[in-house]
Amino acid sequence: MDLALTEEQQMIVDMTQGILEEHSTIEVVRQLEDDPKGYPDELWKQLAESGLTGLLIPESFGGGGQGLVEAALVYEQFGTYLSPVPHFVSSVLSARMLLEVGTDHQQEEWLGKMANGDAILSVAWLEPERGFGQKGVQMAAVADGGDFLLSGVKQHVYFASAASQLIVLARTEAGIELFLVDPTAQGVAMRQQLSQSGDAQYRVEFDNVRVSSSARLGGAGTGWETFNQVLHEGIILLAAQAIGGAQKVLDITVEYSKERIQFDKPLGAFQALAHYMADCVTNIDGGRVLVYEAAWNAAQGRSISRFAPMAKLFACETYREVTRICAQIWGGVAFTIEYDCQLYFRRAKQLQLSWWDTPYLEELVAADVLDQE
Repeated sequence: MDLALTEEQQMIVDMTQGILEEHSTIEVVRQLEDDPKGYPDELWKQLAESGLTGLLIPESFGGGGQGLVEAALVYEQFGTYLSPVPHFVSSVLSARMLLEVGTDHQQEEWLGKMANGDAILSVAWLEPERGFGQKGVQMAAVADGGDFLLSGVKQHVYFASAASQLIVLARTEAGIELFLVDPTAQGVAMRQQLSQSGDAQYRVEFDNVRVSSSARLGGAGTGWETFNQVLHEGIILLAAQAIGGAQKVLDITVEYSKERIQFDKPLGAFQALAHYMADCVTNIDGGRVLVYEAAWNAAQGRSISRFAPMAKLFACETYREVTRICAQIWGGVAFTIEYDCQLYFRRAKQLQLSWWDTPYLEELVAADVLDQE
């Protein structure tokens, strides 16, 4: 694995930084907290015009045709700038599921629009009081002639109010399946859920929502297999996002430790605090290597059944620990609204809990380790 960036990869990083520096400032992030829509139009427009919304979508559909390594570079920048965009649920998870199991018609209808930013898709997966695994999907999809009737509740559905379609995981007699559902269809109701990270999440209720069989993605009973595979790829990018956030909050803390004078010397001159920051940078650098090793293995077509959960597990724990240590160095002001440290602190914990939490990731890693002969 070569850790040196190619010229094209460096261009992707520079382009992403340029867009986010202008359109994903801390002021924008603060304004978008708890916003029902959840993302600024201008930022999404700039990402679309630069080709980043179609980064993982093949060129044949108007996308960039890039791999997970390039996407990880972008997501590290998303973490640095706390970018409030529906890129993960739409341009990653939904796009990858459509590419894996969508029909020609479904791909032609949606992938081009997603690549140019005209359409946003989201994923309705988690259910109240149920787990992250396959058994946690219990929402019913009952066959009714040539259609299906969907009934149940999904929560933590990101950017649902802005979505053109929802990819809903539901259970039929054959098993878990994926359905494209119009969020404005009769029987669909949603309300915003306020989250620790201030992003746009929704509780979505389905009351006998009629969905045509042509809206099903993939074969009967294959929904979990597809979702599980795609989410393994996706959590690598969330791990990259965590590393970007951890690096940024450490950077601003290092600067603060050089400027803040206590007992006639800067905070960074105190050995205990200096060692804390040394531990932080060591873990961040280690996590970054693990993230890109996972992305590289995925790009090479190798198994990521262990690498992906390891990457998110380690990167998110690192992000959470780095923000905790940095908050201690800043002192009580770190938790006040006026300072930026709390923005990263809250998002670190939210990211650790979302899209497979620590115990579930540990189970995935353990299962892979113990199943080796």
